[in-house]
Amino acid sequence: MNVLEIRNIQKSFGSKKVLDGVSFSVPENCVFGFVGRNGAGKTTTMRAVLGLLKIDGGEIDVCGERVRYGSTLQSGCIGYLPDVPEFYGYMNATEYLRLCGEITGMDSRTVKSRCSELLELVGLDKEKHRIKGYSRGMKQRLGIAQALINRPKLLICDEPTSALDPVGRMDILDIIKAAKEQTSVVFSTHILSDVERVCSRVAFLEGGKTAFSGSIEEVHALKRDTALELTLARSEDIPSVTAAFPDSIITEGRIIFSKASDKDCSELMAFLSARNIAIMRLERHEADLEDLFMEVIGK
Repeated sequence: MNVLEIRNIQKSFGSKKVLDGVSFSVPENCVFGFVGRNGAGKTTTMRAVLGLLKIDGGEIDVCGERVRYGSTLQSGCIGYLPDVPEFYGYMNATEYLRLCGEITGMDSRTVKSRCSELLELVGLDKEKHRIKGYSRGMKQRLGIAQALINRPKLLICDEPTSALDPVGRMDILDIIKAAKEQTSVVFSTHILSDVERVCSRVAFLEGGKTAFSGSIEEVHALKRDTALELTLARSEDIPSVTAAFPDSIITEGRIIFSKASDKDCSELMAFLSARNIAIMRLERHEADLEDLFMEVIGK
């Protein structure tokens, strides 16, 4: 079952069309990356999923329930972490989470148990200071705990790592990865390495449309050709190889094949073997997600 279904949603602000047919689905217990450049419409899409923005067309279903502008889902199955979460600075983490639990109607025993569980998950279980003294990364951790308090089936995170240092980013990504045991996570970002680290599925947003939606493996399958880097044992063998493969490039004693299909690799190996050309190293470079994103959006 898909926790989230978005079908052909559209939204304009005046004469500017921000969303022009965005569609994708998110299955259960999945970390889903929603990728696009700044201003591509990621936040607009998420606000529409939360029922905070009226769309001009299309449909959004969460846990089988239709999302309608200004209405709260009966199931209450969405948790949300904005890009800059705000808190009551005079509280500590435990006090704040207890307040959130009480607001959602949880009984005191459940609230206490859930607070302990979530604070341990986000690494704040030993933190007793007031929230006003928290770093940006600590606030992001607390924001994730707050969003998970009532066990939502869908957690939406809007660029949760965009303003964090490398250590803080890794901490948040590890928490998001762990959270998929409890829920499905959608997080928007323009940091492609974050998606590659934790996501199993991804959607690329470009020009208000879904340029691609599928698994990480399906993204990589879009680019069959890879780069090859060949280092020979004897430099005197280099001219014969480059003559046979004119598209190759010599860089600092290495022979680079910028695009090499499986057939090209086989032909190269057969050529080297037939002439007893000794190899020091042959390395194949797969395209990373950033390369693939640029290819998908046509840049």
